[in-house]
Amino acid sequence: MEQLLNQLVQVMTEFCPNIDPMQVRVRLAGLLAAYDIKPAVITAGHPDIAEKARLFLAAKKLEGLSQYTLDGYALDLKIFGNYVQKPVEAITTADIRVFLGQFEHLKMSSIAKKLSVLKSFFGWLVEEEIIPRDPTRKIKPPKAEKRLPKALGIEELEMIREACRTPRERALVEVLYSTGCRLGEIHQLNRQDINWEQRSCRVVGKGSKEREVFFSWKAIHYLKKYLQSRDDAHPALFVTERKPIRRLSRRAIQREIKLIGERAGIQKNVHPHVYRHTFATLTLNQGADLVAVQSLLGHANPATTQVYAHLSNERRKEQYQKFLVQ
Repeated sequence: MEQLLNQLVQVMTEFCPNIDPMQVRVRLAGLLAAYDIKPAVITAGHPDIAEKARLFLAAKKLEGLSQYTLDGYALDLKIFGNYVQKPVEAITTADIRVFLGQFEHLKMSSIAKKLSVLKSFFGWLVEEEIIPRDPTRKIKPPKAEKRLPKALGIEELEMIREACRTPRERALVEVLYSTGCRLGEIHQLNRQDINWEQRSCRVVGKGSKEREVFFSWKAIHYLKKYLQSRDDAHPALFVTERKPIRRLSRRAIQREIKLIGERAGIQKNVHPHVYRHTFATLTLNQGADLVAVQSLLGHANPATTQVYAHLSNERRKEQYQKFLVQ
């Protein structure tokens, strides 16, 4: 109590230097006397989990996982360690179920992601013979939510194009849509990566896998227009407008795309990945080969691409009339 009183008086005198510290102290002591105040116990997670997580992340880095993925693993394992407060060998299946059960506000896909990190972590500990058994082995992933990816319609895409106000905004929209790239892949692009004659570039996707993607004529036109408007020598394809000039961050790209969508009056949640969905959906609806689209998107599994192959009502009717044998 004495330490708390001293800290409160110090803070109040800093903001109000004219008050009498002694009078404040007496008044606060009278108020706080009616309460049973104890210092909070602040935990930093069990040191054994922190140490094993450090080794696990180092191993995954050597396997080629991106820093973005490693940061996500580190955060999930830190949250888990703070909650469980046990050495890894003492953690049970029940501990993990209770931990995952507290996230009632999250979507099933988010809980599945947390479980996936834990399965990878404990699976690695067993493989390295650090622990004798895997407590996540009996836990089945949550049932996946069967939702079609939300893509933009052609009219919505045009509304977004018209809502762009700067060369950078329009170039971002056209590049995201025409390449079907992930946010991280666009973020990493440099000027020298673009093959202007072939209207293509190579990007590094998940698992450090490299693939070639292509730009539409519109994307090339607005990208050149954007680069001509810049007077800096920074190698990044998309950079900040304010000095010091630096590579545009993932978060900044997300904010800019969201702002354009709101300005256009689009009711959907517009984020960079929506353009990837739009690229896949519109190209498949126009008759593109599924294997080709799979390659352009960088999907390892054809089933992932197949999710986008749902036809619009108009396209379905057209195919019926064209191929039905009368």
